[in-house]
Amino acid sequence: MRNYTAVTTFILLGLTDDPQLNILTFILLFIAYLLSVTGNMTIILHVLVDNHLKTAMYYFLQNFSFLEISYTSACIVRFLYSLSTGDRAITYNACASQVFFIYIFAIVQYFLLTVMSYDRYVAICKPLHYVTIMNRRVCKMLVFCCWVTALLLVVPLFILLLGLEFCDSNAIDHFGCDAHPLMKISCSDTGLLEQMLIICSVMIFILTLMCVVLSYIYIVRTILRFPSAQQRKKAFSTCSSHMIVLSLSYGSCIFIYTKPSAKDDLAMNKRISLLNTSVSPMLNPFIYTLRNKQVIQAVKDLMTKWYPS
Repeated sequence: MRNYTAVTTFILLGLTDDPQLNILTFILLFIAYLLSVTGNMTIILHVLVDNHLKTAMYYFLQNFSFLEISYTSACIVRFLYSLSTGDRAITYNACASQVFFIYIFAIVQYFLLTVMSYDRYVAICKPLHYVTIMNRRVCKMLVFCCWVTALLLVVPLFILLLGLEFCDSNAIDHFGCDAHPLMKISCSDTGLLEQMLIICSVMIFILTLMCVVLSYIYIVRTILRFPSAQQRKKAFSTCSSHMIVLSLSYGSCIFIYTKPSAKDDLAMNKRISLLNTSVSPMLNPFIYTLRNKQVIQAVKDLMTKWYPS
């Protein structure tokens, strides 16, 4: 909190003022949040207890599930509280904390998806050296680098965000705290912060997407060289879940920043952001589970162990 910050509390305007629509939104979001936490926690626990899932792919999947729970919790829990109580006020410190954690979790997610693409590249293109290349130490180092790089990118932006002054308006036209709505109501010069946000966003998006595309170019080229159709089908199935999650993540990002009309940008972005922070974390565990025989078998084995009858 800065001494010159006149505004100490913000008001989150949310999606709509219609009480009935807010009730429906709360019910749907609450169900989606429960499914998201339950599904991702199931994956985390199964990777922990099942010895058959002690490979690099499932280590990254476990970390990705943790990120999904953290990301959707940082975005949705506060909105659920506002919908259930009608209290839309949020303190300056709570708002700043929400922005920080949302950006950290989101950026680490994109980096981790890129690492998972590299893992699939090694598994398909260098299967004989997979265990050697993707050993436990390397996996931990890759995840650690994802977090450190995200912190190095977010901390300078967060410091600039903390320097913003809010003199008059305190109404944030969003369901949660975000950098862009905050800059709209700030009475400070936000030029440098806006430029840094654009540069970081474009750099993260383009670099991670290039790495993902390059990995899958090599993967597809290698798979097409397999002699039998059964081998090709099995190889594609190991990548299909990751490709679907990649499509959801990058597709929503492209949709938000490719705007056909400036008039409805904010309203559309709020809806897309809500889907991205609630529906995607809910769907991802089902995508990975339903399309992965090892995970399905691990779930069956655990259920049989807990309920033998």
